[in-house]
Amino acid sequence: MKRAALLLLSVVAAYTLAAYVALPAFWTHYEHQKGLAELPMVTRTAQDIPGDPVNVGLVGDNRDVLCAMHAAGWYPADPVTLKSSIEIVGSVLLDRPYRAAPVSHLYYLGRREDLAFEKPDGRSPDRRHHMRLWKVLDQGEENRPVWLGAATFDRGVGVSHYTGAVTHHIGADIDAERQFLATDLEAAGMVQAKYQVTGIGPTLAGRNGGGDRYYTDGEVWILRLVEACRRQTGPADVIASPAATEIKDRIWGAVADRLRK
Repeated sequence: MKRAALLLLSVVAAYTLAAYVALPAFWTHYEHQKGLAELPMVTRTAQDIPGDPVNVGLVGDNRDVLCAMHAAGWYPADPVTLKSSIEIVGSVLLDRPYRAAPVSHLYYLGRREDLAFEKPDGRSPDRRHHMRLWKVLDQGEENRPVWLGAATFDRGVGVSHYTGAVTHHIGADIDAERQFLATDLEAAGMVQAKYQVTGIGPTLAGRNGGGDRYYTDGEVWILRLVEACRRQTGPADVIASPAATEIKDRIWGAVADRLRK
C-alpha cells in the first residue's frame, strides 16, 4: 500500500509539473511582440470576477483602428447611458435593430475598455459579434501602438450565473469569433500581417464573468493594420509561430473539432 501511494503521488507530481509548468513554458512565446510578455490575458468584471479572455490584438493608431473596423462593417458601440440602456431593452423585446447597442463594461489593467465595436447577427442586438479593446503599448515592435481585445459572440440575453444580473450570454467557441473578426478585417484589405502571441493557454472549460463556459487554444492573434486606411491588395502575411506552438495548435485543433460536434 505504501509503494502504491508513493507511486500515485509520483504520478500526480509528474502530471502537475508537466501540465502546469513544463508544457506551458515550452509553448509560451512573445518574440513578435515582447512588450506583452508580462501582461495578464484575462479581463475582469466590475466585481473583479475574471471576465472574457484576451484573444485578439491590433497594431495601429486610433485612426487606423477606427478606419479598419468601419471598413470591415463593424460599428462603434454607444456609451452605456440610461437612454441607450432603455433603447437596447426595447430593441431586444421588440426585435428591432440597434446596430450600435452599448456593451457592458469590462476592465483590463484597472480600466474599462477604450473602444468597443459590434456587428449585428440578425435584427435584434440580443445576438451580435462584439469586441472590446484596450490600448496597452504606445509603441510595440513595429513602432506603432498595440491594442489587446476580447472578441466574443453574444448568443442571447439572460441572467448572470454568478450575480443574477441581466446580461448577454456568449458562445463557447471564442476562437471562432476571433477568426470571424480577422476574416472581416482581411476581406476589407485592412490587415498587413498577422501572428500569434501566447494568451491564457489552452482552456477546455473556462468561465467568464457571467459564468458562461468557453474553450480556446489560448493564443492571441495580433493583426497589424494598414496605415492611413490604405487597403492591402494581396493576402496578409502570416508570420510563423515557434514549432512547439504549431504542434500544440494542431493537437488543439483535433480537440476543438470534437468540442464543436
